[in-house]
Amino acid sequence: MNWLSFLCKFASQTLNIVNHLESIQAPVKGELKQFAEMFSAALSHENPLLNLALQHLKNRTGKQMRPLMVLLCARLAGQVNEAVLHAAVALELLHTASLVHDDVVDESDCRRGQLSVNALTNNKVAVLVGDYLLSVALMHAAQTGNTAVVSVVAQLGQTLADGELLQLANTKSEDFNEKTYYEVIRKKTASLFSACAQVGTILAGGNEDEVERMRRFGQLTGTCFQLRDDIFDFDDKADTGKPAGNDMKEGKLTLPVIHALNKAATPEMTALALAVRRGEATAEQIAELVSFTRQQEGIAYAEWAMDEFRYMASGLIPDNADKDVADALRLYVDYVAQRNK
Repeated sequence: MNWLSFLCKFASQTLNIVNHLESIQAPVKGELKQFAEMFSAALSHENPLLNLALQHLKNRTGKQMRPLMVLLCARLAGQVNEAVLHAAVALELLHTASLVHDDVVDESDCRRGQLSVNALTNNKVAVLVGDYLLSVALMHAAQTGNTAVVSVVAQLGQTLADGELLQLANTKSEDFNEKTYYEVIRKKTASLFSACAQVGTILAGGNEDEVERMRRFGQLTGTCFQLRDDIFDFDDKADTGKPAGNDMKEGKLTLPVIHALNKAATPEMTALALAVRRGEATAEQIAELVSFTRQQEGIAYAEWAMDEFRYMASGLIPDNADKDVADALRLYVDYVAQRNK
């Protein structure tokens, strides 16, 4: 493929992704604007040091897939009201707080190609900023006036911390099993998507069956989201702001390498993988394990698993739902699986 053909293909793929995102947002375009205004207000403070960090976070907001999930699920069950907007803000703030704290735990200097809060300031400030965001998240949850939603948000904070601790504990394990990997995903990533779908449905008046159906939809979609992120870690060309093998640099063994090790591990590769978990592997050793994973089709296996979760999630969207919203949710799941960052 020549350079002109490559550029045309890349531009076409980028345009398709942008068009997909716009189509996903279309049924709740006005509500997304209201959310953005409320979220922006939450990231402001008169304290100069706190405001410095909050403005930094405001400048690196992404595609806001989680609040979009809240709004779409609310529209699926009924209408977006003020309580739904407060819930969307609460969950996005909780997500942001968890990232700030994760960067401290992982000693990360950057997040999606930009400085982390701990790199911008220091660990002490970053921890306090994360704590502040958690408190504001709970305040917005309380403003929904729904105790079930407050309970979901509070439980989510516990689950996210539990997931991070489980991941840290797993660095000492000599087992390479998918069960633990999926348990970490469920707690660290899928639980947030699940909560978004759940509270959106609750606050729009969904019944018990609808709430459970969409909770499961969010969980499957979130699992798919994390699998795509983990696949990115083996692609030098992915537009993620991170080099290939970055997860291994942080001591994390994800599904592609777990599959490769279970399929064809040698004593040397097992020792190398354990060194990665202990944080003792060199850059050359990590590159060797990345190469081994590719050779053993670990990435293809993870892509197959991701598609399985994708199909299960899409199958939970009701056939009798509002067509525009249902189509947007299907596109949402496709976007999660096909995004390039």
